[in-house]
Amino acid sequence: MSTKDYLDKDYYKVLGVSKTATQDEIKKSYRKLARQYHPDTNKGDAEAEERFKEISEAHAVLSDDKRRKEYDAVRSMPGGFRGGQPGGGGFGFDLGDLFGQQGTGTAGQQGGGIGDIFGTIFNRGGTRTTTGTGARRARRGTDVETDVTLTFARAMNGVTVPIKLTSEEACPTCHGTGAKSGTVPRVCPNCEGTGQETRNLGKFGFSEPCHICHGRGLVVDDPCPTCNGSGRAVGSRTIQARIPAGVADGQKIRLKGKGAPGENGGPNGDLYVNIKVRPHPVFGRSGDNLTLDVPVTFAEAALGGEVKVPTFQGQPVTLRLPEGTPNGRVLRVKGRGAARRDGTKGDLLVTVDVQIPQKLDERTRAALEQLRAEGEGDDLRGELLAKAREE
Repeated sequence: MSTKDYLDKDYYKVLGVSKTATQDEIKKSYRKLARQYHPDTNKGDAEAEERFKEISEAHAVLSDDKRRKEYDAVRSMPGGFRGGQPGGGGFGFDLGDLFGQQGTGTAGQQGGGIGDIFGTIFNRGGTRTTTGTGARRARRGTDVETDVTLTFARAMNGVTVPIKLTSEEACPTCHGTGAKSGTVPRVCPNCEGTGQETRNLGKFGFSEPCHICHGRGLVVDDPCPTCNGSGRAVGSRTIQARIPAGVADGQKIRLKGKGAPGENGGPNGDLYVNIKVRPHPVFGRSGDNLTLDVPVTFAEAALGGEVKVPTFQGQPVTLRLPEGTPNGRVLRVKGRGAARRDGTKGDLLVTVDVQIPQKLDERTRAALEQLRAEGEGDDLRGELLAKAREE
């Protein structure tokens, strides 16, 4: 893909979001598209795989505020650059100088200039390894996203779960060289190992991946029979992921360096684990607090009293109901909620659910009739009706 193609590539369109989209909107769109086009759910579908790569590339740029700012700046630049060819037309400066690498060394020590902007945006920056007279850029592995479903108890207590990942990695036969056993690839004679060449289009010149080595910087004369010379293969591995105590439904956990392997010495990508928690038959969640509805009788609510309520994986506790407790009142039990990062716990929030008897015996009915008769002088709804008539 040429530099012109990079400039024309609309990452916002790839993710289906506007240029003013928030990070939450970008993340939501990416997760939806990634699930739709993930290779695991579209096995053998080359078009879906290519679409997944485009989506991942777009997300890698737009989800990073710095890289997004640089990308927007590059796309807003006017056209009209001239390649580094003597006597060429166009403007009086050289594209090779403008986009050239300036003293690129180890990761984090790249030179300045617009070349660094392109290197950052298109994931071409980082460590460079020298091969012959040229250099091959290290490339960070892609991020991987997966879902894990936990029971309520496991989410509350924390658990280590095995996660099987399928991703592209170095070919196990040739160890990423792409060459058949007993042979080695040679430096591309066309680009001298840089993986890039300049193509002239009249007044314009653009740098693009070498058409001989396809950007690798190396040529394989005798390709590996497993990967057909690409140096990459789809492999699966199982990792043990530690899920912290108190994790909530919908939470995302990042495991640094557990994603797809990098290329040419580049770092691994990250693994993002989306947590799904099955509901509990009794307890619910509200942030770091657990919730519980406890039924009480009409008499208990009116007269007050003590009620025993369960706690999660602990002994029941006794709560004091004040006299005249209304339906829906919330009582708090300190320290009986979900674990927090600082080691403390949330609370247990107990909601009073007053139960009205469906069947009454004669004695109970008589007592309630007497209670109603004594309260007939109280106009409980007078103020409500008066306010309703106000314009």
